[in-house]
Amino acid sequence: MADTKHSAMMCGAFDADGKMIGIVFETATPFDMPQRMTELVAWLNEARELRRLHPLLIIAVFIVVFLAIHPFQDGNGRLSRVLTTLLLLQAGYAYAPYSSLESIIENSKESYYLALRQTQTTVLTDAPNWQPWLLFFMRALQQQKRRLAVKVEREKNALAALPELAVKILD
Repeated sequence: MADTKHSAMMCGAFDADGKMIGIVFETATPFDMPQRMTELVAWLNEARELRRLHPLLIIAVFIVVFLAIHPFQDGNGRLSRVLTTLLLLQAGYAYAPYSSLESIIENSKESYYLALRQTQTTVLTDAPNWQPWLLFFMRALQQQKRRLAVKVEREKNALAALPELAVKILD
């Protein structure tokens, strides 16, 4: 990911009254954003083709850099979760749409923002610190998969309680 000489846009944190309480991280400028997104997608395609990194690592890096670029004024977080599901499906993780990553992130917002901030402040440096984000991301995916396993088990138990004819109809 190329370094940029243009000044970055600031992404702030706001209190309940809408007052800015601080800068969380700097995003790409509108001038730099198209180039940064082009570079990110090119990196994604190359990383997938080379297969040197596990697909989950590729997805995690793509998402944290996408969020650092912050291409839209609003909705980047929600879009990143949709992109995560798409990239997981493309990588063969068929479970992804059946369990909500959105709710997992919503329930751990503080950890989410901390991991994002810790990694994003280093993304454009010579030594990015991917660890905070990778740990958060992998734990979130693990929790997503666990929640799905619980749902599947509940469904199995519900089916077991049905009469044989009802199970045949459902099949």
